[in-house]
Amino acid sequence: MFDHQLLAFTGIAALLTITPGADTMLVVRNVLRGGRRAGWVTTLGICSGLFVHAVLSALGLSIILAKSATAYEVVRWAGALYLMVLGVLTIRDSLRRRATAPDAGDPSFARRPPGTSRSAVGPQATGPHAKVSRVLSRNAFFEGVANNVLNPKVAIFYLAFLPQFIGPDDPVLLKSVLLAFIHFTQGIVWLLTVGFLIDRGRSFLGSPRVAKITESISGLVLLAFGARLALETRR
Repeated sequence: MFDHQLLAFTGIAALLTITPGADTMLVVRNVLRGGRRAGWVTTLGICSGLFVHAVLSALGLSIILAKSATAYEVVRWAGALYLMVLGVLTIRDSLRRRATAPDAGDPSFARRPPGTSRSAVGPQATGPHAKVSRVLSRNAFFEGVANNVLNPKVAIFYLAFLPQFIGPDDPVLLKSVLLAFIHFTQGIVWLLTVGFLIDRGRSFLGSPRVAKITESISGLVLLAFGARLALETRR
């Protein structure tokens, strides 16, 4: 099972992993909104979705997407609408941001270490704020999973790509999960790196004006990815 095919897959998957896309933008958006923890949870959700595609591909269910135009269109529109809704909500939240928000008038805000927010500092780290933080983390995880699972390109990629690296004597399901795990590991490393770098810049991005602009841009990019997916014609 461990042969040159795994090395070839690892190299190609690495190139695909570092290609900017909706997954990367979702991590950036959630780090800006919820800090480093939100970025980590989003990354875990995104990469966990790869195993769904791997299992479906191994079971042959992804063939439905490849062969049925109707099924493909349903998934494509679901993914496109999901991205566009995320984009619209992000833009809406950025427009509601006020220069007089609590953090803007809090002189300690600029001195907080990256990855922390008001709810993570001082006595507010417990109680209702902690509960809100846990809810946001769960939402970030499911956002990541949905963002990956509802992308028909990933399903088609796994259907067309994985079989090339599975030998006739290999256990199909086990080998598919192994390949997905390699892709999962690469995705974790890459997206965590992106999230870390964005989080390190939050002292600058935390400025209400800059945060508003940055969040608006991330919303527009998510909206653009959704629109592009909706307008694409199947080849």
